[in-house]
Order: sequence, then structure tokens, then C-alpha cells
Amino acid sequence: MGTKRYTVGEMAHVIGSKPTAARGTPEGGEDTYDNLILLCPTHHRHIDKSPEGTYSVEVLHEWKKAHEDIISNAGKATKYDNYDKLRFEIARILIANKSIFDTYGPQSATAQSDPTSNAYLLWELRRIDRVIPNNQKILKIIDANIDLINDISTIHAIEKFRLHAESYEKHVYHRMDSYQLFPTEFSEIFSI
Repeated sequence: MGTKRYTVGEMAHVIGSKPTAARGTPEGGEDTYDNLILLCPTHHRHIDKSPEGTYSVEVLHEWKKAHEDIISNAGKATKYDNYDKLRFEIARILIANKSIFDTYGPQSATAQSDPTSNAYLLWELRRIDRVIPNNQKILKIIDANIDLINDISTIHAIEKFRLHAESYEKHVYHRMDSYQLFPTEFSEIFSI
């Protein structure tokens, strides 16, 4: 393994440090924790070069808060006392992912009606900051509550979902020719 160094994240200002910067104010934003967000170099440039108002201070704070919540809850999964509660929680997360897919995904109304829209970029961001963490959360919840699952067909669906989640994450970060598609039987089992 090489020892070459490269940048994988850059500190970005939520409120620009200069009045002329993106989301700048006359007094400029401070170099404080509350005003800084970590972004990859590509998205840092894209967000700062987008037309004014595309990425508001409020949106960047929401992203930062969502990411902090993910990190602070990493590895934690609720233990449920019955299968219905487990099923409801998984269904809730699947609904969130489907809503994101339906709103921003490649088959969304926006993407279909205006292929030049920024829906693709929003889909790219939502896959990274919401869909992949949601898939990981589902797997952690299942693993923490595996004793509540005693049906073989459900176990098969879970393992298909696990393969999907793992290969889809690899696809998002390193474009693959193919990956395991979302198993419809998983959403049928965990729907409400």
C-alpha cells in the first residue's frame, strides 16, 4: 500500500469568510465549529460555485446536523421487544429511502422531464448522506433484533437486502457495471 497523501475532505464555511464569498455577509463568517462543515473537494467547489440561493445556510446546517447524528449514533441499534415494532421501524426507514428515490432518483418526474436539471446532483448527495446510512441502519437494527426473526423466507429476504446494501454502497463510491438490485420481497415483508 502506498504512502501518497491526498485530500478526502475540506473544511468549508457555511457563511462565507469574506463578504464576497458564497453565502457571505458584510461581516463575514467566523472560523468556528458552528460555521464550518467538512465536504469532499468536488462538492465543496460545486456548492460554492452554484448560483446564489441554491445551497442556503440553513440547508448546510441541516446536512451537518444530519451527519453529526449519524456519527453519534453509529453502532447503536435499538433492541425491540416484539417483531411488529421492528417491522414498523424498518418500514419507516424504507419509506424515507423510497421517498428520496421517487423525488430525486433517475426515474423521478424531475429527472425525466428535465434531464439537465440538478436532480442528478441532489440524487448523488442524498444517496451518500441518507440512503446508504439508512441501509446501514436497517442492517444494524436487524442484527440487534435477529432473535425476533424466525421465518426462513424473511431471513432469505434479509440476506438479499444485505447483499444489495453492500454492493450498492460500493457502486455509489466506485461505479460498478452491475450490483445487486433492491429485493422487492424485502419491502413486501417490512411494509406497513
